[in-house]
Amino acid sequence: MSTPSVETRPPDPEQISGIRTLQGFWAWVPRLAALILTLTALDYLLNLGFFTVITRVEPQFFYTVVTLMLPLVYILWPMWPGASRARVPWYDVALFLFALGVCGYFVYNAEQILDRGWEYGAPDHAIFMSFLFWIVILEATRRAGGLTIALIAAAASLYPLVADVMPGPIQGFPASASETAIYHAMSRESVMGIPLQAFANLVIGFLLFGVALQHTGGGKFFINLAFGLLGHVRGGPAKVAIFSSGLMGSMSGSVITNVMTTGVLSIPAMRRVGFSRSYAGGVEACASTGGVLMPPVMGATAFIMATFLNVPYGHIALAAVVPSVLYFLGLFIQIDAYAARNNLRGLPRSELPSLKRTLKEGWYFIFVFVLLIWMLFFLRREAIAPFYATALLIFINQVLPYQRWGWQEVLNFFSSAAKLFAELIAILAGIGLLIGALSMTGLSGTIANDLIYIAGGNILVLLLMGALTSFIMGIGMTVTAAYIFLAVALAPALIQGGGMNPMAVHLFILYWGMLSFITPPVALGAFAAATIAGSNAMQTGLQAMRLGSVIYFIPFLFVLNPALILQGSLQEIALVLTQALFGVLVIASAMQGYLLFVGDLGRYAILQWPIRGMLVIGGMLIAVPGGGPVPLTNLELSLISAALLIPAVSLAWWSNRRAAYA
Repeated sequence: MSTPSVETRPPDPEQISGIRTLQGFWAWVPRLAALILTLTALDYLLNLGFFTVITRVEPQFFYTVVTLMLPLVYILWPMWPGASRARVPWYDVALFLFALGVCGYFVYNAEQILDRGWEYGAPDHAIFMSFLFWIVILEATRRAGGLTIALIAAAASLYPLVADVMPGPIQGFPASASETAIYHAMSRESVMGIPLQAFANLVIGFLLFGVALQHTGGGKFFINLAFGLLGHVRGGPAKVAIFSSGLMGSMSGSVITNVMTTGVLSIPAMRRVGFSRSYAGGVEACASTGGVLMPPVMGATAFIMATFLNVPYGHIALAAVVPSVLYFLGLFIQIDAYAARNNLRGLPRSELPSLKRTLKEGWYFIFVFVLLIWMLFFLRREAIAPFYATALLIFINQVLPYQRWGWQEVLNFFSSAAKLFAELIAILAGIGLLIGALSMTGLSGTIANDLIYIAGGNILVLLLMGALTSFIMGIGMTVTAAYIFLAVALAPALIQGGGMNPMAVHLFILYWGMLSFITPPVALGAFAAATIAGSNAMQTGLQAMRLGSVIYFIPFLFVLNPALILQGSLQEIALVLTQALFGVLVIASAMQGYLLFVGDLGRYAILQWPIRGMLVIGGMLIAVPGGGPVPLTNLELSLISAALLIPAVSLAWWSNRRAAYA
């Protein structure tokens, strides 16, 4: 009996993102830094008092986080793509020590910065070190985040120097070079602003939890559980991809890592039962993208969102439940319709892992998830919940014989954590420079007012502009970086100008920023899946775009009526949810040309596209909430939808009946 399975460990990050493989002494540096950061964060969040030397005041803790992680970028990421990954060259060692000294300066002087108001009048040595801090951050951002985000951060961080001579719409309050450097290094509105505060207070624990899940075999458990539940049904391997990638994406928070982890098993399995290469890659890309939007753990961006909105993370996760369910439902329906239309079956039960054995060996993963959810939603202990969950997971893992760690696994755990921490810190610090420039010059408010003016007060136009801007920013930047920029520059326009629900607006930005992972010409998630499937990258991207079609309009649904993110009365939520579910069912079926209980929509070629077009339009009309900015009421939209859907379904049913008796 062969069992679809994967290696317990996640894919090697060095193979995915070009991280240097550290050996000998240098391999211990990130491990030690990750351990110290974990202990320091626990000490600070639980107020234990063991590390008061570096956590006496809040800014000192934030500077400590940066000091422990940012210098690691210089030894983990090579200076240029062709540089050696087998050893750390002397110049990177020098830059590592230089960055450590610069960042450490601010840890040492954190209390004086606060007590003596250096932000408003710093001594010369502090100004000089602020310039060096600025440069260190930009180079770290370039290495870990890429040239695009580094150039954007660099240009934006310099903006205060020329803000007064810029054209009217982007004109702001100017500042000198010294004032700008001090603001970036010491203000709570720049590098030490909301993104880094969210990382220090919330994200560290959840990243540790994700790494612990992967290294204790959580990935293997969820994939085998998915195969045991769904592998044998119609189109089973593709449905397995939805289930496993949804859970894995919730753990990892990274679309590419998710594709590389689950795709190596799900894509070959889909190929075995008859799915084309590009279709299999598209399924995996869509499932992995949706996984990052799936509660209870939605990746670093969601925690930063909670800090921006000043609400508990549990509120964000709860609001994201219905949109993520709608997305995965649409994906599931499309896959089932495709499998039914092409007569694709599941895998033989003899080749699937035993569901009973999988649960017996991995029951504690479910138990730990339940504990995490309980602490998040009922105890409201967002900051420390993942630390408790991680500790319990590792304890059970060591007690049971299945995946017990040795010393090497412990070292690998801290190595993986350090790489995640360092990469995210570098990106957040870089985007913090951008936020600082917008805040210092007052440009964030100007951008919001200009967008409202351009839209002419029309909410639908403002939303379309917001969607396009979010999508474009998602192409050139990481999702986290794009979200942070848009949360500062775009969200105020939608909230103030459109009077929209703040939670809905921020989720709208996040969703549209994520769409670049499945939308050509970039479609990084689809292109990563194409490398596993051996398919054409652009064809895979187009398949992913088609499969993920419902995600393009779901954000419009919940921003037009926040009841879809559970912001409203019970009656309103029930009505909007029912309409959205029905609309997604119809649209997803039409996209694949197969309607449940009706059959193939393409029995007669001349009727296929009119029927499918009527179903798509009718499904969208029934799902869109009426009233508000929409010029029609719910009743009017429903009547128009029925006028399209009833003839379309009747025609499809008639054509299938006629074909059956022909």
